[in-house]
Amino acid sequence: MTRAPSPARDAVVAGALLALLLAWDASAADLALARGFGDAHGFAARDSFWAGTLLHSGGRVLAWLLALVLIATALVTPRRPARGPGRAERVAWLAVILLCGVAVPWLKRYSATSCPWDLAEFGGVARYVSHWHLGQPDGGGGHCFPSGHAVAAFAFLGMHFQWRRHDPARARGWLAAVLGVGVLFGIGQLARGAHYPSHTMWSAWLCWAICLGADALGHVARRRRPARLPAGSA
Repeated sequence: MTRAPSPARDAVVAGALLALLLAWDASAADLALARGFGDAHGFAARDSFWAGTLLHSGGRVLAWLLALVLIATALVTPRRPARGPGRAERVAWLAVILLCGVAVPWLKRYSATSCPWDLAEFGGVARYVSHWHLGQPDGGGGHCFPSGHAVAAFAFLGMHFQWRRHDPARARGWLAAVLGVGVLFGIGQLARGAHYPSHTMWSAWLCWAICLGADALGHVARRRRPARLPAGSA
């Protein structure tokens, strides 16, 4: 028997994921992994086909195409379909996807953290400064935390939440696909020197948190909604 989504359980999961993410930040593994892809001459994969063209540029195109498909699907879906989310619910989750796509790049815009390829040890001019040192310049261009490109995948976590009350198997499929593509995007950006792993992880967690918040609001709205009377009742 499938368990119904629970905001309390969701909050516990989000908290556990946050604890793991904070532990990663404390491990200082970001720089060690970046050194596995770059050296004093920079990052060999920065302009490669697989990382620069396929995963970076191609990833953006894929996200836009998927968004267009979801918009078209929402528009042709009835208000009250026999099964699955109706038009209003689909449109609402499209708005959440858009919010994720705006919120993370907005945070990135005000970040003082520079990209790995900006570091002096990789041929740039910056020094490594943790993104937790808010507002502290590192001598580079900044505006690199969290990962904006990873949102091209993680914003679609909203599709997992859209489907999990209606079709848990499909919801799990969306979750696996989005996380898988997001990890691929993160590996590509790490290999290019564009982001540290934590940048990708934080983008994922922020999108997850935004979706959780939206789902919790929907849960409250459904509980307050008066039950519809059966057809023909007085």
